[in-house]
Amino acid sequence: MSDSMKDRENAFENKFAHDAEMQFKAEARRNKLLGLWAADLLGKTGDAADAYAKEVIKSDFEEAGDEDVYRKVSGDLGDKADEATIRAKMAELMAQAKGQLIDEV
Repeated sequence: MSDSMKDRENAFENKFAHDAEMQFKAEARRNKLLGLWAADLLGKTGDAADAYAKEVIKSDFEEAGDEDVYRKVSGDLGDKADEATIRAKMAELMAQAKGQLIDEV
């Protein structure tokens, strides 16, 4: 393989790794923001809110995708927020998390 082809291959691999890392960071940030939002609805403040946000972040490691996070927050909030509200907040906070990460670069 020529050097230019190898350089291209390496560039693609590096971009893929970077994109995957940024997606992971964005999801973790979104989950923290979601946890803080839900904590507020649950009346938690300060250290209790931060601890709850960490629980939400940890819930994302149960399975691939967002359903584990949704189930955690939905189960904890009960009738304080319906499915549409939670899912809309998740989408809103993902955009916010990505924006925050871009601003940090």
